[in-house]
Amino acid sequence: MNASPMVLPEPVHYELRFQSLFDWGRAYAFPCDAAGHVDIDALSDTARENYFYARTVIGREYSIPAVLVSDAR
Repeated sequence: MNASPMVLPEPVHYELRFQSLFDWGRAYAFPCDAAGHVDIDALSDTARENYFYARTVIGREYSIPAVLVSDAR
């Protein structure tokens, strides 16, 4: 009997991305789960401040965030 090796899929990583409304090259991206939940306690102090800032200025400086598949591993 031949046993074929089982290929396990790589885990999928997600990011919550806040895109700038005025400069397409600017954005904030934070690791999240598939539902867009960010583990705030896992962020650095700077990242946490940026996260809260981006949430505060939605519609004024940044778009509504989108959950995207991330290249980060």
